[in-house]
Amino acid sequence: MKAEIRVALVGNPNTGKSTLFNLLTGLNQKIGNFPGVTVDKKTGYLNLPDGRRAEIIDLPGTYSLYPKSRDESIVFSVLADRVNDQAPDLIVVILDASNLKRNLLLYTQVADLKTPVIVALNMMDVANKDGISIDINGLSAKLGVPVVPISARRNEGIDELKKAISYANTFALQQDSIDVKAIAPQLVEAIGEELNVDIPYFALQLAHQHEHLCFLSVTESGRIEELEQIHNFHSQKAQATETIARYNYINDLLYDTVKVKEAAREESASNRIDKVLTHRVFGFLIFFGILLFIFQAIFAWSAYPMELIETLFIWMQGGIHQLLPAGPLTDLLADGVIAGLSGVLVFIPQIAILFAFIAILEDTGYMARVTFMMDKLMRKVGLNGKSVVPLIGGFACAVPSIMSTRTIENWKDRMITIMVTPLISCSARLPVYTLLIALVVPSRNIWWIFNLQGLALTGMYVLSLVSAIVVAWVMKHILKARERGYFIMELPVYRMPRWNNVLLTMFDRAKTFVLEAGKVIIAVSIILWVLASYGPGNSFEQIEKKYKEPQYGQKMKPSEVDHAIASEKLESSYAGHLGRVIEPVIKPLGFDWKIGIAIITSFAAREVFVGTMATIYSVDNADEIQSVKAKMHNARNAETGKPTFTLAVAFSLMMFYAFAMQCASTVAVVYRETKDWRWPAVQFVYMTALAYTASFITYTLLK
Repeated sequence: MKAEIRVALVGNPNTGKSTLFNLLTGLNQKIGNFPGVTVDKKTGYLNLPDGRRAEIIDLPGTYSLYPKSRDESIVFSVLADRVNDQAPDLIVVILDASNLKRNLLLYTQVADLKTPVIVALNMMDVANKDGISIDINGLSAKLGVPVVPISARRNEGIDELKKAISYANTFALQQDSIDVKAIAPQLVEAIGEELNVDIPYFALQLAHQHEHLCFLSVTESGRIEELEQIHNFHSQKAQATETIARYNYINDLLYDTVKVKEAAREESASNRIDKVLTHRVFGFLIFFGILLFIFQAIFAWSAYPMELIETLFIWMQGGIHQLLPAGPLTDLLADGVIAGLSGVLVFIPQIAILFAFIAILEDTGYMARVTFMMDKLMRKVGLNGKSVVPLIGGFACAVPSIMSTRTIENWKDRMITIMVTPLISCSARLPVYTLLIALVVPSRNIWWIFNLQGLALTGMYVLSLVSAIVVAWVMKHILKARERGYFIMELPVYRMPRWNNVLLTMFDRAKTFVLEAGKVIIAVSIILWVLASYGPGNSFEQIEKKYKEPQYGQKMKPSEVDHAIASEKLESSYAGHLGRVIEPVIKPLGFDWKIGIAIITSFAAREVFVGTMATIYSVDNADEIQSVKAKMHNARNAETGKPTFTLAVAFSLMMFYAFAMQCASTVAVVYRETKDWRWPAVQFVYMTALAYTASFITYTLLK
């Protein structure tokens, strides 16, 4: 059904715009008290009280219509392109009621474009708590537009806002905030005549931004450039003049409509908390303590549900073997698909716990403080605070994190951030780390509260952050650019997390993990099972013939004979031949050919490693159904007879996965963001070299 009215949501970052978008449309977009949540334009639909259907466009957060980054430029492009059928019929400007002075700057700019406007005065609960009294009717009268007080977090005032959208005027009634023509009268008039523009502020914005607006032709942009030179127009001076005039208007407006109690002028609770949480020393210690707690909890809280999932899959494998007739199809389903899936889906509880903590840190406002604290450190290695947002997001997934680098306007900073973000340990590495740590690190506490396994996992994540910083410092001296970056960020007030949002995040991330990883794992498991179950020529027949000779029946038990046949068949299979080809390359790292196969399949996605191990060891020992952890624990080195996964091998393998570029989606998104295959190629080469070197050193030291 086609929308009858198009509504754009515009506002500063952290004004609750994305939260309001969810409430209006019912779409489960990411919500977080975190800079840079909304990068691309997002749309949804709303059924209005008058029966019409409205399309809601969620535009990126911006402090001004003068863009400082790619995502901010989207706002004016959408609002100004009147010819496009996607242009909004109505603009809802979301203002933070507890910080009206700063928010009103954007409103005055949007209002002067003369598209009908409604003001959604959000965070009224925060303003009331801070002792800020706002004359809603007086503010509405002075602005000349409807003003609707709401609290998006509490779902208050949303119905009133829907009604206001339903009955909004189809023509602009807002009053002019400043005399735009006085800033550059001759230029504004000339552009208006040349391009048939009858809105003064629209003409002034064209003078500022004509080089970046796609809806202007080259001829039109060139003519504006000529007019600027004719009338001696200086963009920065004009912006400064305009901003001063707007704040004079805003000060007069607030003097008549907003009252602040004296008690509210005292230091806020958020500022008092920040003195501790953002302290130059204690702030980093607290952040490290929070990370330590998270990774301790991932091991401790997930143990029971993981055990249940393992038991369920073992029961499913056994049931399939019992219910279905013996044959290749049954083996493929039980030892290929089910075994492969079990190796990854067992980690759903750990993935869910990790994302629950990330959602809590974002929703409370603490993650923004981490960004603030890291800014000074980032500058020393050639980055700025805006790079922290993608890097911290990299703990979840590198793909959206690399996309979020669009907010970094400095080319050098952006390229370095893109190149180092995949080094951050993402959620796909978590199953690999936790499985290997559980194999070789004892589950015991030191100093009564710190679990060794949790400490090892924390160490891997801290290592990834440190390695990203070191590589960024190296690239700072390789890439050359004269641009200077800057970082401006608003610290939101601390709030209690929205538990429904936390649960929704857990569910969405777990679902994404299952669907995305599951598709790859099923495909890889089927291919791998076929490669491991069949071999060239009559090699399998020769092996069976060999073990039918009397001496094997006399020296070995029937179960031992069956295991020996399965092992030799696996080595003689297509997978075995492929593994033997790459084994000389990876043997210095402590890896055998089976691990080599897992490394190759992991270049599709890192988490496939666990499924590959489960499939290979299921084929190797099909008679005994066990969890992947038990199979790997019982695995023995064919040459030494000792366990395959020793401390040296496990940590060598973790180092390889910590640094290697094993994600096809990340390679694709790096190409999409850089528009040049050389960047992902360089990234793949340097990360693979780094992985091999770190793995070799680790194995050499620990063996």
